[in-house]
Amino acid sequence: MTKPPTTSEGGALWTSLRKLTPARIGLKRSGASLATGPLLEIQLAHARARDAVHAPLDTQRLAAELAVLDGPVLTVASAVEDKAGYLMRPDLGRKLAPDADGILTSSRGQYDIVFVISDGLSAGAVQTHAVPVLSIALADLRTQGWRIAPFVIVHHGRVAIGDAIATALGATCAAVMIGERPGLSAPDSMGAYLTWQPSAQTSDADRNCISNIRPAGIGYADSAFKLVHLLAAMRAKGRSGVQLKDLSDRLLIGSK
Repeated sequence: MTKPPTTSEGGALWTSLRKLTPARIGLKRSGASLATGPLLEIQLAHARARDAVHAPLDTQRLAAELAVLDGPVLTVASAVEDKAGYLMRPDLGRKLAPDADGILTSSRGQYDIVFVISDGLSAGAVQTHAVPVLSIALADLRTQGWRIAPFVIVHHGRVAIGDAIATALGATCAAVMIGERPGLSAPDSMGAYLTWQPSAQTSDADRNCISNIRPAGIGYADSAFKLVHLLAAMRAKGRSGVQLKDLSDRLLIGSK
């Protein structure tokens, strides 16, 4: 019969496992309940997640940071009026505000891609991570001859709003960088959703997603590599989403 681990042995085991994951495992208990320390940590993480959902996006600061990347910046809004409406009416977050179309069509051209940055469910995520990822990816895209549309910042936008923006600007591909739903271990995770030839008929099955973009998740350099690789594959094959297999992880592993 296997001898059960002693208290010290069990503690060492959990300590070694915690180095492999940010998940909360082997939490101390007091009777049938969590010990005070872990309980307070979970409550703090929950409060940070709630704050992340309601935090506003500093569009002026983001626009100034994007302007450094050598491209014009447009700011529009979805059909949502406030954060409460954003949470209650996802459908309105997918539609542009009435005045947005005029702002976009005035900059219409022949572009290969438009980068859309929206607060989503974590404004802090895009505020922190969007520009560092773009600064790496844009250098490669411009070297490859991609025609970049003006950057578009969207208040209260959902992923699908990138379809309407790409159509209005005349872009072949949309890359929507958006704050993801905060969790108890990551209130600042950003996602990038890539769509080839988006339109009103586009569905989520037509998109490729790079999720968990943050230094503690998929780092900036790796995220930019995946983004550029996927875009190159989309342009070469003329498709995206479930019809396009993402091989970037295999390439990343092979380069390390």
